[in-house]
Amino acid sequence: MTPIRVAIAGASGRMGRMLLEAVFKDEDIALAAAFDRPDSPAIGRDAGEFAGAASGIAIGGDAGEAIAAADCLIDFTRPEGTLAHLAHAVRLGRAVVIGTTGFDAAGKAAIAEAARHVPIVFAPNMAVGVNAVFRLLEVAARILDEGYDVEVIETHHRLKVDAPSGTALRMGEVVAQALGRDLAECAVYGREGVTGERDGRSIGFSAIRGGDVVGDHTVLFAGIGERIEITHKSGSRMPYALGSLRAARFLAGRGAGLFDMQDVLGLR
Repeated sequence: MTPIRVAIAGASGRMGRMLLEAVFKDEDIALAAAFDRPDSPAIGRDAGEFAGAASGIAIGGDAGEAIAAADCLIDFTRPEGTLAHLAHAVRLGRAVVIGTTGFDAAGKAAIAEAARHVPIVFAPNMAVGVNAVFRLLEVAARILDEGYDVEVIETHHRLKVDAPSGTALRMGEVVAQALGRDLAECAVYGREGVTGERDGRSIGFSAIRGGDVVGDHTVLFAGIGERIEITHKSGSRMPYALGSLRAARFLAGRGAGLFDMQDVLGLR
């Protein structure tokens, strides 16, 4: 089998380094290119340096050139950067795995439009365990549809720039859909002051930021006399990297379309 050639965006970042490490250990995936912002001090350095081994591939600053060399782009950067890289992928006809979070409605619409031309896996969390939790939440919400208040609590490192996390929002969406609610109408983001009694149909979100926490997520179903908690904790970013490589394999040879990890894992 010919390895799938991938280009890694944001190669010198925390997630970029983890992706490089995962790629070097995967027999079905080969690194075609790695790139970063043109002003990054990592430009010109060997991409394998971050994984402790020479690769012969230097980190470049030209996104278009890097994507052209690959079959699939894997991008965990920032929304504005991802959308710029996506434009290159559409022009070049390359598959894309997007793990970036924090997109607004316009950004999500741009991804959906791009998926009319190239195959894309776009998911708020690439970890297989988190996607198993999404399915568990759907089942739990249908069972606990009366008399239980729902709260989503997430904790991330101090450097995370968006809140609530994309994973927390997706958890809320899964629960809301299972309960027949519109998350845009029932979500409550944090509380302060005299808030009055809790609306039983609301879904609350709390975001904690501190230290180097990779990512902890809990959905609490609080009833009378009992609490059910469904929790996922990430000890490293490797599960996200491994899931994204699984997504790249899923896209190999596939036509244009918008997919997520539920599709990749055959959960639909």
